[in-house]
Amino acid sequence: MELRYWGRRVVWGIALIAFIAVGRADAGAQVAETKPGPVSKPVPLARAHAHNDYEHARPLLDALECGFCSFEADVHLVDGELLVAHDRIRARPDRTLTALYLEPLRRRVLENGGRVYRGGPVCTLLIDIKSEGEPTYEVLHRQLARFSDVLTAFTDGKIVTNALIVLISGNCPRETLAAQPLRYAACDGRKADLDSDVPVTLVPLVSDRWGGLFKWRGTGPMPESEHALLRALVDKAHARGRRIRFWGTPDTPEFWRVIYDAGVDLLNADKLDLLRDFLLSEGRDSDRRGRDNPKGAE
Repeated sequence: MELRYWGRRVVWGIALIAFIAVGRADAGAQVAETKPGPVSKPVPLARAHAHNDYEHARPLLDALECGFCSFEADVHLVDGELLVAHDRIRARPDRTLTALYLEPLRRRVLENGGRVYRGGPVCTLLIDIKSEGEPTYEVLHRQLARFSDVLTAFTDGKIVTNALIVLISGNCPRETLAAQPLRYAACDGRKADLDSDVPVTLVPLVSDRWGGLFKWRGTGPMPESEHALLRALVDKAHARGRRIRFWGTPDTPEFWRVIYDAGVDLLNADKLDLLRDFLLSEGRDSDRRGRDNPKGAE
């Protein structure tokens, strides 16, 4: 009787150990299934522009994770500080241009060997001045000078290329910029600049509202007359060494495919992952056509 009793205890013990081992194995398998795999590095997308980037859940960071190389921030001068927001009423003191864009971009450049993406192209920070131009730019120029180690400089009629190029849209005081012997920003031009002799060192990019020039919204074939106009605008920009962009555009692959193939340099997107997937799935954005460095660049 005693031997049978201890025999049963041994069997029960072995069974219990086996049960615990199986349970631990199952738990380990569950952890392995839920543990995220390694995150691949984003592919730099030279022609992807994050329109109103600051309105995303994580300003700048969402765009960087998608590989975007151009970012847009609206700024207001409030009590001597540049606050990022579309409307003045929505501006918050903690959302400064320096904190959201300038400092994190500089950190990345220093960490990645002199580029926002290691071995990648020059990236663009488009700053749309919403408040009065002259006083806002005065503060902006001082702030940009603090980040001169990573910013493209404009001096003596030349462009000294660096990791980032800053372009000013909105209330850009063009005459003030043109008179500066050294600055760290240039102007975002408009359609009229395509037919002007304004130097590319002052206006390296031309942007305009899509709806003010075209009726086609990406549904069905683009009318040939509008397609011809699009190609003509792109050709004019490139002939003078400028890049070209349109805002107020649909976020659809059908639309992006047409303007990409026409040579538009920056494709606007609010849906960042959709534009990223479009560019990567079709093997696009490998063609920069030498316009990372416009005429006059070193």
